[in-house]
Amino acid sequence: MVKTSLKVGQSAPDFCLLDQEGDQMCLEDFRGKWVILYFYPRDNTRGCSLEAKNFSCLRKDFEAENAVVIGVSRDSVQSHQRFIEKKELKIKLLSDDQAIVHKMYDVLHPKHFRGKEIISAVRTTFLIDPEGEITRIWDNVRVAGHAEKILFELKSLKEK
Repeated sequence: MVKTSLKVGQSAPDFCLLDQEGDQMCLEDFRGKWVILYFYPRDNTRGCSLEAKNFSCLRKDFEAENAVVIGVSRDSVQSHQRFIEKKELKIKLLSDDQAIVHKMYDVLHPKHFRGKEIISAVRTTFLIDPEGEITRIWDNVRVAGHAEKILFELKSLKEK
């Protein structure tokens, strides 16, 4: 099982990337909110589409908990625009085409694909609290039920 080297309790590495509109968005822009930061391999693939749609369907529930969902992949801004339009997504997607943030969050790992070893994003989600601290990490995410699990976890943490 591949895991990120980041740990619960440490400050989430800050970054700035372009969103699907081409606007710069920085993690620090969301101080005071919970952030669900999820890394995924590619736009318009089956698993990634399902994950983004599930987060989109729960967007209002996350907003009610003072949380924002942000997806990050190595796809371009234009790819994100097409992905959002085609799948009618309601979340922010950030373009990390140079993989700088992927490396900061340690989510790029070798895997075998069609008989070759490639470096790919491992589906990983970070729950970041309003002060910018990593509260939970989900490595090697299975898409089915994942967004619901995160919402449940967020509500549980807020009740404490």
